[in-house]
Amino acid sequence: MGDNAADAGRVRNEFSGMAHGPVIQAGVIEGGVRIEMHRPERPVPRQVPAGSRQFVDREPVLAEIDGWVGDGGGMAVLSGLPGVGKSATVRRWAQEERGRFPGGEFYVDFAELRAQAGGDVSAGVSRCLRALGVEDRYLPDSLGELTSMLRTLTADERVLMVLDDVTEPAQVRALLPSAPGSVVLATSQSKLGELLAEGARLMPLEPLSPEHGRQLLRRLCGAERIAADDEGAAERIVASCGGLPVALQVAAARLVMHPGLSVAALADELADDRRRLDALRRGGERTVSAVFAVAYAGLPGPVARLYRLLGLHPGRRWDAASAAAAAGTTPERAAEQLDVLETASLVTVAADGRYEFHDLVRLHAREQAALEDDEPERTAVVARVVDHLLTRAAQADLAVMGRRMRIGEYTDRLSEADRATAFPGRQEALHWLDAWRGELLSAQQIAADHGWHRRAWELAEALTALFLNRRYLNDWVRSGDLGARHAEADGNPAAEARLRALLSRPLMDRDELRRARAELETAVARADESGHTLLRASVREFYGRYWDRCDPARAVTVYEEAMVYYRAAGDERGIAIGRFFMGSALHAVGRTGEAQAALQDAYDAFLALDDRRMGARALAALGGMHRDLGRATQAVAALEEAAAMLRERGAVHYEAEVCETLAELAEERGDREQWRRFLTRALEIYEAGGGPRAVELRGRLTDAAPGAATDAGSATERPDGGEEADGEGTGDA
Repeated sequence: MGDNAADAGRVRNEFSGMAHGPVIQAGVIEGGVRIEMHRPERPVPRQVPAGSRQFVDREPVLAEIDGWVGDGGGMAVLSGLPGVGKSATVRRWAQEERGRFPGGEFYVDFAELRAQAGGDVSAGVSRCLRALGVEDRYLPDSLGELTSMLRTLTADERVLMVLDDVTEPAQVRALLPSAPGSVVLATSQSKLGELLAEGARLMPLEPLSPEHGRQLLRRLCGAERIAADDEGAAERIVASCGGLPVALQVAAARLVMHPGLSVAALADELADDRRRLDALRRGGERTVSAVFAVAYAGLPGPVARLYRLLGLHPGRRWDAASAAAAAGTTPERAAEQLDVLETASLVTVAADGRYEFHDLVRLHAREQAALEDDEPERTAVVARVVDHLLTRAAQADLAVMGRRMRIGEYTDRLSEADRATAFPGRQEALHWLDAWRGELLSAQQIAADHGWHRRAWELAEALTALFLNRRYLNDWVRSGDLGARHAEADGNPAAEARLRALLSRPLMDRDELRRARAELETAVARADESGHTLLRASVREFYGRYWDRCDPARAVTVYEEAMVYYRAAGDERGIAIGRFFMGSALHAVGRTGEAQAALQDAYDAFLALDDRRMGARALAALGGMHRDLGRATQAVAALEEAAAMLRERGAVHYEAEVCETLAELAEERGDREQWRRFLTRALEIYEAGGGPRAVELRGRLTDAAPGAATDAGSATERPDGGEEADGEGTGDA
């Protein structure tokens, strides 16, 4: 503003419209301007589970860890038998040092990853990146790039990495942080001597001494339960348990659950070599398995049966509903029985609220099922659980994908009760599919192993509701391939075509173009064999997207074929999306007039269908075409409107791309203010979602403002990670 009334009457300083980044309004400023924008704060993970309250005889180990890592950081690897207390020890150390690591405390359970189909080192690194706010769509494909991204994001502040149940040095090496003062604590059954080269301190953890074993028993059972005259019997229990804390916890639970059982009687049972040897037929884990057998013997009949049958459950974890399916009972009754098993320390509650076995307990439960339940009963148990998981997957598929085309009838089979207990929304359903991914994939494999073809391929189709939104490429390829083969074995060409077409997507994402083409050509043949009109359109659309990558001219021809079938099927959204993809292909081959008409038709159709998200994408494609043709004014108008529509729908990934194009147009016309505005908005989105382009955009903004710390500003919102999948006529990506 001016300094006097006259100036005030002549000078106006107004702002109207929408700002997607910082706005500065100023008149005359003396002394220069310094602009500072700050990157949005990333989450600080605190993932390490709490340590056990009943903790004895590990103070020397904790002190050794302290002495090794000190203030300068370092790595310690605790090794030893299962159940010896490795995890409890590192969790206790982490609990006592909480707050020391401003960059975060990460926890990766490799046993859990191994239990999930496709779980590997990359999956462990990806989990850490997600904990830092990096969204799945920005995760690199290779392990090397994932590791580099993690080290970049944790380079400034010291962090703690707790890596549980490591089996190979590569799992640790991939997760070594670069910030000075960082600490890595790993547990393993082997010593991992290869990590000495990285400066690791190897710390073998021994079983508890008799004195400390008795001390743990007293803490677990109470001093009055382990009276003075029971000391000899308690010592025998510790000896029979081999000093393993997990075995002692199970023995103590037996005493607590059965007040009439004397300490001496329990000691006698554990000392019975005949019972112990009968339960320990699996190599070197004899002592722990014997304790599990003793605990199992004390379970009531229905609880013991549930215990056995849970040993047959696919995957690593279950809830009361899937336990009920295994036992053929109600979820309420199963929950009561699971409480008994938890009290007996035979199952534990995981961080996500589901139940899980220790691996050795699972083995024991499965052995007991083989001994006590005949083969038809065991097969029926597995079938019930597979059907239960397929039902839940059907509910989730409906919530996530709506009325997409499905070849399987798994959603049609849902009862009124099933529909009444469906997921409340899309995000809840996606979360469930993600959390249960390992169990669903295991169920599909078990169905395949039993020759249950329909179940195997229907699970594959249902799982694409997850894979189209969360790109687990390796799992998708394995599941899709298995499903397609079993659809073929089932004599269902429509299902085979559908699954092979869907399989082409992860194959193209992995740049396996030759295999993707082979799958698509088979899909086209099977779809034509099926006579399913909408399916014939859909597989050709997938085929066209392959040719977009390899030969745009041929893509146009294939899209034209798809449009014939979409029109025959009367699928309005399919027609619109077909026109959208065709328009982009026509533009790529220089057929500009036809491309503009196709994209305009697609835009109008999407708005008529109230699909503003896809309408915005069509409008953005039109804007890009105007730009390529030198129509800058038309390009800016279309792109700005498209960006606003995408922001409105939460489709911020596409909004960021549009903003980058608008920034380029502003730069071409020398409008530095608009250039900075659009580039800053794109940076906000990439920063909040962990996008790899954030580094490049930040550098460009910094170079444009020498001496200024140019960040994306205080991003006011985090992009919606649950963005809808790209759509084709059948509602898929």
